[in-house]
Amino acid sequence: MTATILFDGECVLCSKWVPFVIKRDPNEHFKFCAVQSPKGREMLQSLGLPTHSYETMVLIKNGTPYYRSEAFFEVIKDLKTPWPWLRVLRVFPLSFRDWVYDRIALNRYKLFGKHDYCMVATEELSDRFIR
Repeated sequence: MTATILFDGECVLCSKWVPFVIKRDPNEHFKFCAVQSPKGREMLQSLGLPTHSYETMVLIKNGTPYYRSEAFFEVIKDLKTPWPWLRVLRVFPLSFRDWVYDRIALNRYKLFGKHDYCMVATEELSDRFIR
């Protein structure tokens, strides 16, 4: 399986999501790419997404892009138990799940803060990051 998570490297919440996933991804399914990087901007552009503003996590899994709540549920599906159990929340309609996701995404800097820099991978994790 090839899976890449595009994330906002300046967002505190998003930057905390990356180590959360790494810790619970023992099979190293996921790679990560900050949207502020040249490769991140290139990937956004190839998906037809804006490169100057960023409002959703994107998961590209086996060539298929997933956005918003579907990206979240696709990621947790491959994490260690108990996280896949949260997929039970998919019983809610997609429009409702994405509305909740959008409320958090649109207010993430106010709620969680913003870095003046992009997250930098440690030496032992550098192979998990796409630049």
